[in-house]
Amino acid sequence: MAADVILDVQELRAYYRILKGDVKAVDGVTFQVVRGEILGIAGESGCGKSTLAHTLMLRKPPLTHISGKAVFLGQDIMAMGKEAFRKRRLQDISIIPQYALDALSPTKTIGTFFADLVREHGLPADSAFFERVRERLRFVNLDPEVLDKYPIELSGGMKQRVIMVISTILNPALVIADEITSALDVSSQRFAASLLVELRDKGIIGSAMFITHDLAILYQIADRLLIMYGGHVVETGPVETIVHGPRHPYTQALLSSLPKVGVQIKDQRLEGIKGTPPELLNIGPGCRFRARCPYRTQRCEETPATENISPEHSIACWNYRDIGGEQVG
Repeated sequence: MAADVILDVQELRAYYRILKGDVKAVDGVTFQVVRGEILGIAGESGCGKSTLAHTLMLRKPPLTHISGKAVFLGQDIMAMGKEAFRKRRLQDISIIPQYALDALSPTKTIGTFFADLVREHGLPADSAFFERVRERLRFVNLDPEVLDKYPIELSGGMKQRVIMVISTILNPALVIADEITSALDVSSQRFAASLLVELRDKGIIGSAMFITHDLAILYQIADRLLIMYGGHVVETGPVETIVHGPRHPYTQALLSSLPKVGVQIKDQRLEGIKGTPPELLNIGPGCRFRARCPYRTQRCEETPATENISPEHSIACWNYRDIGGEQVG
C-alpha cells in the first residue's frame, strides 16, 4: 500500500503565532492520501481542518509551520522553498480555497484568469491551451462564452465551476477542496461535490481531500473519512465504517446531531453536542474532547495515543474499548 500513498503527513504541527501565544490549530496530525481516493475531512468549525489545508498549501503569517513532514510524491513540501513549491502548485498539487467565489477580480474576464495562470507557470496561453479550457468548461456544463464574461455576470454556482476548472486545468495529482460548497445553494452543493468525483473518475485529477462540516455530502462522495477535533485527528477509517460504526465519542456525537435518511422529524430527536470546542491558545495535554465527553475518566488528562482498531480504522481515545460501536444511520 505504501507505493500507492501520494501524500504522507507525519506529526504535522502548525500554529498561529500571536501576541498572546500559540494557537495550536494543527497539533500532531498524521494521515495519508492514497492514489485515486477522495479523503473526506470533517469536524466542527474551529477544529483545524481548513488550517490543515492552509498549512499544506498557503502558509501565511501568523500561521507558522512548527514541525512535522508532508511528503508529497517523494518530496517533503514542508521543507521546500517558496519558489520551488510555487512551481508545483496547480501542476502537481492544487487547492480550491474556502471563499473562492470572492477571489475572482471583478475587473478581469474569466479568460484573462486562465491566461494569467498558465503564464505564471511558464506555459503558453495559446490556442491549444484554450481549446482544452473550452473542453473543460463544457465538461462542467458551462458555455465557453463565459471566457468573455466578468465574474459579476455569473451566478455563484457558475463561478464555483469556473474556479474548479481553473484549479484543475493542469491535471494535478492532488486537489484540496476547502469548504467549496459552503456558499452555495443545495442543488449547487451536490453538483460541485459530484463534479469532484467525476474529475477523479475521468483521470483529470488524481486524488482529492474534501474538507467540509457537511458529513452528508462526504457520505456520498468520500472513500475514507478523517475526523478532526481541537487540532487533533480523533478517528480515521472507510466512510461506511465511520458512518455506521463510529467508535470515538466525538464522532458518535457529531453523527447523532444529523438527521437520518428516511426518518421523519417527528420520529427523531436530534442531539446537539453539549459544551463548546476548546480554546486552542496555549492548550495543554489531554484529550481535547474530555470536557464535553460523557465517557471521560482520569486518564483523559493525558493525550491519547492513536490505535488501530483494524488495518484501516484508527482512533485516538483511551476508552473506546468500553464504549463500543454505535450504529448510526
